[in-house]
Amino acid sequence: MAETVKLHAEDRPNSYIGRSVPRPNVAKLVEGRGQYVDDIVLPRMLHAAFVRSPHAQARIGKIDASAALALPGVVRVFTGADLAKHCEPWVAILAHLKGMKSAPQLPLPVETATWMGEAVVAVVAETRAIAEDAAALVAIDYEPLRAVVDMETALDAATPVIHKDLGDNLVFQRVNESGNIEDAFKSAHKIVEATYHTGRHTGVTLEPRSILAEYNRGSGRLTVYQSTQAPHMLQGVYAKHLRMAEGDIRVICGDVGGSFGIKVHVYPDEVAVVAIAKIMGRPVKFIADRLESFSTDIHARDHRIHAKMAVDAEGRILGIDVDDLTGIGPYSVYPRTSAVEGNQVVNLVGGPYDFPHYRAKTTVVLQNKTPTCQYRAVGHPVATTVTEGLMDLAAEALGLDPLDIRRKNIMRDDSYPRTSPAGMRFEGLSHEASLQQLEAMMDYAKLRAERDALRAKGVHRGIGFAAFIELTNPSPFMYGIGGARISAQDGCTVRIDPDGSVVAATGVTEQGQGTEAIMRQIVAEAVGVPIETVRVLTGDTLTTPYGGGTWACRGAGIGGEAALQAGRAVKEAALKVAGAMLQAAPEGLDLVNGLIVDKATGAERMPLAELGRVVYFRGDTLPPDVPRELMQTRHFTPKQFPFAFTNGIQASYVEVDVATGLVKLLKHWVVEDCGRVINPLLVDEQVRGGVVQGIGGALYEHCIYSPDGQLMVGTMADYLVPMAAEMPDIEVGHVETPTRESELGAKGAGEAGTAGAPAAIMNAINDALRPFKTRVLAQPFTPERILAALGTVPLR
Repeated sequence: MAETVKLHAEDRPNSYIGRSVPRPNVAKLVEGRGQYVDDIVLPRMLHAAFVRSPHAQARIGKIDASAALALPGVVRVFTGADLAKHCEPWVAILAHLKGMKSAPQLPLPVETATWMGEAVVAVVAETRAIAEDAAALVAIDYEPLRAVVDMETALDAATPVIHKDLGDNLVFQRVNESGNIEDAFKSAHKIVEATYHTGRHTGVTLEPRSILAEYNRGSGRLTVYQSTQAPHMLQGVYAKHLRMAEGDIRVICGDVGGSFGIKVHVYPDEVAVVAIAKIMGRPVKFIADRLESFSTDIHARDHRIHAKMAVDAEGRILGIDVDDLTGIGPYSVYPRTSAVEGNQVVNLVGGPYDFPHYRAKTTVVLQNKTPTCQYRAVGHPVATTVTEGLMDLAAEALGLDPLDIRRKNIMRDDSYPRTSPAGMRFEGLSHEASLQQLEAMMDYAKLRAERDALRAKGVHRGIGFAAFIELTNPSPFMYGIGGARISAQDGCTVRIDPDGSVVAATGVTEQGQGTEAIMRQIVAEAVGVPIETVRVLTGDTLTTPYGGGTWACRGAGIGGEAALQAGRAVKEAALKVAGAMLQAAPEGLDLVNGLIVDKATGAERMPLAELGRVVYFRGDTLPPDVPRELMQTRHFTPKQFPFAFTNGIQASYVEVDVATGLVKLLKHWVVEDCGRVINPLLVDEQVRGGVVQGIGGALYEHCIYSPDGQLMVGTMADYLVPMAAEMPDIEVGHVETPTRESELGAKGAGEAGTAGAPAAIMNAINDALRPFKTRVLAQPFTPERILAALGTVPLR
């Protein structure tokens, strides 16, 4: 049975966990004093620019770089054949995804370019401007080939095979089945079905992909400054594929201007930069421009899903049947692979609900578009859209209220631990408590009455709901089991310095989500020192413990637990020294607010700074058998459950202008259960930010391609993202169900908003359109698509 509790810092004296503590790096960033990769300038530094394919698929013929090399300031030009001599190819597959296949990939292609925007030639020059000018002078003889663009026909016999050695364009296929789905539909009182489309889109980070690599021939050491989420993973990648020892490679990740999953992958042009720096023995920098970002940053969520649900006369779900198709570009992305998103979809559909029969199939195919891979809330928005869309269809078919049918089917809060129909193991969730809190927050009865009254006046508003689950704190079950060198564990080293201040080095990186803030809070509480005396170090493979970095909402739950345990260990070590100095039993002492105190009375005995002075400078005065270790390292890996699932529910209130097709977001509500809330302010920021990215996918963002594979969006003028004016008021509430797998009890919160927002908005739009007996099922829900559903304009 899940134990749902509320625990806040004000209930626990001398605690920082549970408080809304500001980020320590805010002043630096808002004053423009952060240091991003592009701010770093090294002696003898060169700049790389790439000649990129203008074709979706083309055979690479003769490359003439003579005019480029003649340009003053150009140092060298590299082709795919040049770099292939210095780099081992990679193949992005995971062993536990049975039957998965992909082609070997190199930093630059040697024979064939396979998507518009793929880097084909690298030009290295004294400045970025010279490199770009020279790139325009490189002449390449291309033989355009027929492109595979439509994922629906990618497996047809008449469709070209992108990589002949693979035999076909199928990457991965899986059927996830439990119960007897055929019996469920035979016995159903009602069957509802629909086809959903989620539009291909990408993460638009303020700071583009950025890398600066420096190879020191004298020491044989490689240093890579990179805007990344996983420094240790990249250290291993560069070592393996550039034939170096991991210890000879240092990856440094400083300030990062947003990631959203975009910067957790291996990009061929970035590997090219590192290889070139090693070959030339000079620092080489590459900063992607916005056009390059649109055509080379990974895309995501390009899915078509046929889905149907069987329900009985009372509205209880009997079974869900799903057929998912997704196109991933010409290669699976290394090392996490591009099959994970489809695999997540078949694992997450139906997640919040209790029903007996399930079948979900995913088919992952190649196509000549920008590669897709993991992006914030991998697979969750797709699975939630399908599940919650079917719930609303079932409610309408049975004449039930949308909230009532969810209340009837959600997993009970006292039913855990349990396993979902899709085979996911849940330790403890709070769907009932979350739904109850959401209904009270939004005053559903009043809102429904307002909607109905306005509808009678020709104002078309709608209310939409979306319950969701979120996968966090991934164990080795996610990647390690498949052979990928992606760490599921994380570590933290905590050190007390002579003046009593504390330094904490963590393997979790800071991407703007508040890692430094929560680690300070956890360490300050664990050690027993004022929070302002704690400094957090992140993002350096040479100085931080080995860890997985930031992805899949793992920072607080995994890295935070390591920080808690390391902090407690260093406190225990300090108290042993204090016991010797004060001739008192260590268990009778405590460390509170930077002071050694008597645990029973709270009486001050000694400042921590005095203890530090003695340990570091007068250790000769301590008994010989007293340990003098004021630095401790601890690691944490989830072991009991493959993932720590969180849950929640969202609601959206919208108004649809049926004359223009425009959607106005009036209000959005989220109730999220992310386990122990370490910093309510940061959690709310994460949830709201996630909702806004979900709004982007639902209403605006779309990577549109022509029939011959040309990307039709390349600037912020034609790829729309939600701005301040499009953001509704987002109200966030919390239920806390701590995980018992760690003492901290924290799960993740970074992807919940994105997971549920598109489905809630879709259902709200369709509620507004209900008087017209029509609905929209293809994201983004643009004015054109809404007007087409209304019969006002034809859909192109």
